[in-house]
Amino acid sequence: MSDIAIVYHSGYGHNEVIAQAVARGAEKVPGTRVKLLPVAEVDGQWDYLNGQADAIVFGAPTYMGSASAQFKAFMDASSKQWGKWRDKLAAGFTTSASRSGDKLNTLQQLAVFAAQHQMLWVSLGLMPGNNSSTGTEDDLNRLGSFLGAMAQANADQGAEGVRASDQRTAEYLGERVAQAAARWKKGA
Repeated sequence: MSDIAIVYHSGYGHNEVIAQAVARGAEKVPGTRVKLLPVAEVDGQWDYLNGQADAIVFGAPTYMGSASAQFKAFMDASSKQWGKWRDKLAAGFTTSASRSGDKLNTLQQLAVFAAQHQMLWVSLGLMPGNNSSTGTEDDLNRLGSFLGAMAQANADQGAEGVRASDQRTAEYLGERVAQAAARWKKGA
């Protein structure tokens, strides 16, 4: 069995929809267990993250050009776990209201955070969608990310406003991480 933890913050519900999509994708891989962990609930889960979790997928909404303060508080608190996540797999996702919304900066922040914990980053592994005259908003990876999954949700809509194509992109990321974890664990 491979264990995938999805540690996330969602201020308005949009990023939780994406976290759930990552979980659905990971669960497609036989022999995968998934645990969704909102950052507010991590305190009782450090032993799980340090031990049982083979991969940790980080999800933070992009607020003001970087990860939310709540997610940053988790990042800061994780410094007490230094070295305990070495060689675990990591990946990331983010959501903002704007198409750009500086989401790449948040994914870079998450990747650097993972590197500081000596983790191995799993990229999205998809070519950009919706970047030609035949592309549409329904394309997988419609926002064109390479580093992780990006989603855009209108600020004046609730969680139901998260596009299906962004959810499918997040599912793809979850499945990719779970496949990598299975290979990594088998080879260990």
